[in-house]
Amino acid sequence: MFKCVPEMLTLSLLVTFAACNAPPVPLDDIIIEKTFVPEQCVRPVKVGDFVRYHYIGMFPDGKTFDSSYDRGSTYNVFVGKKQLIEGMDKALVGMCVNQRSLVKIPPQLAYGKRGYGDIIPPDSILHFDVLLLDVWNPEDGVQINSYHKPSTCSRKVEVSDFVRYHYNGTLLDGTLFDSSHTRMRTYDTYVGIGWLIAGMDQGLLGMCVGERRIITMPPSLGYGENGDGSDIPGQASLVFDVVLLDLHNPRDGIAVTNQVVPESCTRKTVAGDFVRYHYNGSLLDGTFFDSSYSRNRTYDTYVGQGYVIPGMDEGLIGVCVGERRTITIPPHLAYGEEGTGSKIPGSAVLVFDIHIVDFHNPSDRTEVTITLKPDECEKQSKKGDFVKYHYNASLMDGSPVDSTHNYGKTYNIVLGANQVVPGMEDGLMDMCVGEKRHLVIPPHLAYGERGVLDEVPGSAVMVFDIELVDMEEGLPEGYMFIWKDEVTPDLFSEMDKDKNEQVEPSEFTDYIMQQVNDEKGRLAPGFDPYRIIDNMFSNQDRNGDGKITEAEFKLKADESVSHDEL
Repeated sequence: MFKCVPEMLTLSLLVTFAACNAPPVPLDDIIIEKTFVPEQCVRPVKVGDFVRYHYIGMFPDGKTFDSSYDRGSTYNVFVGKKQLIEGMDKALVGMCVNQRSLVKIPPQLAYGKRGYGDIIPPDSILHFDVLLLDVWNPEDGVQINSYHKPSTCSRKVEVSDFVRYHYNGTLLDGTLFDSSHTRMRTYDTYVGIGWLIAGMDQGLLGMCVGERRIITMPPSLGYGENGDGSDIPGQASLVFDVVLLDLHNPRDGIAVTNQVVPESCTRKTVAGDFVRYHYNGSLLDGTFFDSSYSRNRTYDTYVGQGYVIPGMDEGLIGVCVGERRTITIPPHLAYGEEGTGSKIPGSAVLVFDIHIVDFHNPSDRTEVTITLKPDECEKQSKKGDFVKYHYNASLMDGSPVDSTHNYGKTYNIVLGANQVVPGMEDGLMDMCVGEKRHLVIPPHLAYGERGVLDEVPGSAVMVFDIELVDMEEGLPEGYMFIWKDEVTPDLFSEMDKDKNEQVEPSEFTDYIMQQVNDEKGRLAPGFDPYRIIDNMFSNQDRNGDGKITEAEFKLKADESVSHDEL
């Protein structure tokens, strides 16, 4: 654009027009024909504003004498400060960005009787096809329009916070110059410490995660007079459509919220405990990245010993079985600047909603609680006793596992014979018939790391409610058969029914069973009697020839080494 000052004429305007002497149509003032009006007009041009616009300058017959398009750059100027011909100064006032107008300017408001060199003859009426692209004022600051705010906002962006956000960057006329969405990764930076252009540093302050806002800034808070040398021209207003995804501060620790603690909590986790828990993991904007529920199994780990990310290690301390809590972990206590690739981006804050299913310590023993003690108790269970009991088995979260009541019969074992898990052996000791107990058994005394397929998860703490129904006293340790009366000195002869000076298996079995039936002897309860007798026979049959001679025959009292025999 040029005015009536010859020395401002550029070389690109040195064009000769044949129609310069055409008689002008008289005009008293400028005429503005609006050829396109945008639906919205945030701010019309005022005197003192700075504008950027394109134009084509023509004579009334349509011949062009100048064009900003030909120069590949907008015309940039203050309005109302006599930097333009008077008619253009008037015509620009009130225009909106993206408005297009045909402006007709009489000579007295253009170059008058002097004209402009060889380009614009004296007394020329000028037509300008004007497209306004930008408007700002030196007094402008950052303009913020929050068009979406989350329902809850526990924290807002402050100076020195680190943020992750997506944005679309446009000029004021809507021309896109950059977008984080096209790169498929957020823009990650500190706020308020000079890592961003000044307008963005200001525009991000006070934002909540999930908030969307339009941040508009004048060039003085953007890329100034020179632009960025590529997509952003000099003196351009910038518009950023921003959505905040993440927010933390390097000083942050973990945050524990939404705690639901069960009424009964006799114990809380400490460092060194082994914990089984379920979790849902998401980013701060709610984006889901992982869940133990989707795998249908808990996450099992030691806590306080570096087996999990530091924030989770800390967040799992001091929890109760059945507790639920939300643990928010800043990236320096999670996966840091690198993230984990496709699921967790770098510098991401993580949110875990956890549910503690159970925990134990490798030093734990079986926890026994007596829930019912009979008034009379003549004998208490001990190793070797044959006991009959009912049980209800469950996990720590109350999930049922098994119950003898489902089968309508007791569970029968010999204490100390390794017929049940060690924790149950412990829990059944020193019990009275009719007594009831509540047992909590850690996995190393129950079903271990492997559990029981489709019944008991690996590393699960077990809960048993037991009732001792009946008990038969066992034999002294090391014995599978004992005599109730004095042993006859003619024991071998009595066994040898056919008097062939050797005892065969059938003779041995018949004799022992007869002693049991006559209550002269007793077999260890809870075992197959014939298997016991077979073992006794084998121990007496020293040479393994299938029969016992008198020379082989010995009582247990005569043996130097214990055997399951006479």
